[in-house]
This record gives sequence, C-alpha cells and structure tokens, in this order.
Amino acid sequence: MKHGLFVILMSMGAMALTVPAHAVKAEGAAPIAAKPSEAQTMYYDVYAGGIHAVKAKLDVDYGKESQYELKLGAQTIGFLEKLVPWRGTFETKGWKLGGEQGDRPELHRSTAVWQGEEELKEYSYGKDGSFKGLTVIEAGKDKSPTDLAADLVAQSTDVLTGTLEVMKHVQNTGKCEGVSEVFDGKRRFEMTFKHEMDEVLVPTDYNVYSGETARCVVEVKPLTGEWHSKPRGWMSIQEQGRQQGSLPTVWFAKVSDDMPAVPVKIRVKTEYGTLFMHLTEYTNGHKVIKAAAREE
Repeated sequence: MKHGLFVILMSMGAMALTVPAHAVKAEGAAPIAAKPSEAQTMYYDVYAGGIHAVKAKLDVDYGKESQYELKLGAQTIGFLEKLVPWRGTFETKGWKLGGEQGDRPELHRSTAVWQGEEELKEYSYGKDGSFKGLTVIEAGKDKSPTDLAADLVAQSTDVLTGTLEVMKHVQNTGKCEGVSEVFDGKRRFEMTFKHEMDEVLVPTDYNVYSGETARCVVEVKPLTGEWHSKPRGWMSIQEQGRQQGSLPTVWFAKVSDDMPAVPVKIRVKTEYGTLFMHLTEYTNGHKVIKAAAREE
C-alpha cells in the first residue's frame, strides 16, 4: 500500500499530504526550504472505488536559475485513514544543468508514518550524477546500509526528478515521453512514460482543469535489487491494470506558459476497482484555478 501510493502520486508523477502538508521528520533532519512565490502549487483528491481516500499537495519550484525544488505531501483520510493510517512527504532539491544533462538531484528525502511507525530515508547525490549515500531511520533507529552495490545506485535518480523531466518534455513538445532509472532504497527500476494521445478535458465536480492534455501511460520495470518472484505492492497494482487493459495513466497539461507542465489527472485500474486522482486547485502566483466550493 505504502509503495503503491508513493509511485501513484509521484507519477503525477505521482506520485502515494496534508492540506496544508504535515512533514514528519527525524531529529536532525531539517526540512527543505520552499519558495511558494516561485512555485506551482497543486492540490489533489484521490478516489478509490468512489471513496474519497487521499489528499495530496504538490509544489514544483522551477523558478530559480540553477536549482529546482519539488515537494509532495499526502495522507489517507476518512474511512481509509481508519483502515490504513498513512501520511508522508517526499522532497527533492537539485541542480538545473541544462542540455543533455538535464536536472540532477542533490538531496531526496522521504518521511512517512505507516500504522504509527515513522520512517525517514535521505538520498544524497553528486553534481556529476554519482550516488553519495543513503540514510535510513526507522522508529528512531539508524538502519542505514553500509555497502550499496554500484549496479543499484550508480547514475540513478529519484522518482520526483524523473517525473519532472517528463513534465518539462510535455511543456516543450506537447508529448509525454521519458525514461529514468530510480533507486528507492532497496531496488532499482526503470520508470517509463509513453504518450498515448492528446485529449481535451472538461471540468467536472471532481476536477477543475479544462483544456488540452497529453495522456500517457507509466510503466515500472524491475532492474536490480530485492524484487520478489511474484508481483507485490506497486508491481501487483501495475500488472492488475495491465490485465484490465490499461497501465497507470497520467494526464499532463501546460497550465503555465513558462513553467513545467503538471499532472491534472491520474487513473489506476485494479481488479478491485479504479483509482482516480483529480486536480482540485492550482496556483502559480499569477494564476489560480479553484473549485467554487473546495472542501478544506
């Protein structure tokens, strides 16, 4: 459940937050500073089988000349919160290198509380794409790995940065395409976005966005690490969708003229029903799209 929500919400990119988000941090781990005036901010509601299950907030700060910052927060709510009490934040800051080098993370941090247990993971990277280290704190205990194989971490990225590259590609070309290799602490996987079609969305009672979008599917392919012989977690969800005739699907839109495109809708089909994530509010400091009566 935890990993599935993470990848769904990251796949917005994407991308598994509160409104406002509550960060859960381990002692000594300072939060990554946010610059709301330079960021696009999105609020989302996630529905599972028609039940309002998760609230999410995504900040994309791409306004600075040489750096970028991303922050995603999420939490289960209502009936699902009682069954699956989970909340977490995922943050990345990195370098805007341009050209073929693209964007590279400097620090990625995930903090989560799952059934009362707190977990923090902090990934450090070099500007040359090297992997510097991983810190893991679980229930106040340091469980950081001391030796990570090169084929797990070398020239890997985080899932937020991988999704950002796709968002930029949509903004520049109108097409949703991109491939990244991500290390999640135990496994390395390939995350691929493929353009399906251009589609015009109209606003609904759930989603405030209206206009052209790039609709694409997201697929995760195991590479190395601790993968199970039978699909579990996100891989199980993904394969259920494949059997239902649709991989996880994301709709990206160019909401701003000069900032990366953003996810406005996500659909994940499973054998138990379909999960939807809808954009309920958007702002970039100059433009606001908001439902007439948005639940706080």
